[in-house]
Amino acid sequence: MSAEENIRKSKEQLESIGETVDEKLLEKVVKGLGIANDSVDSSLVATSDKGEIKRVQKKFLEQKLKLMDDDEANEAALAEVSEKMAQFKQKNRGAFYYLLTKKFGKEDVYGC
Repeated sequence: MSAEENIRKSKEQLESIGETVDEKLLEKVVKGLGIANDSVDSSLVATSDKGEIKRVQKKFLEQKLKLMDDDEANEAALAEVSEKMAQFKQKNRGAFYYLLTKKFGKEDVYGC
């Protein structure tokens, strides 16, 4: 799978839940996933897997977005985005990370 395909799939998911998509930001978020774009499994977020959610919190929220001060707020945001994307059995990682980036107003991390 390519980054371009993941961008397209992420955009479709975001638009289907009523999000107005900043395409430049979405492109940067997806391309920032690097090798996670290469396989179907790694391009998805398994929100029912507590270990996966903890990894998203540590690797994305804390390391990438630098949100280390408030575990409670991070966990609430992860739950909110999970709920927002609940209609999708397969939640695209690009869309999931995009929503978290927007939720915390961290577009500047991607130069947007």
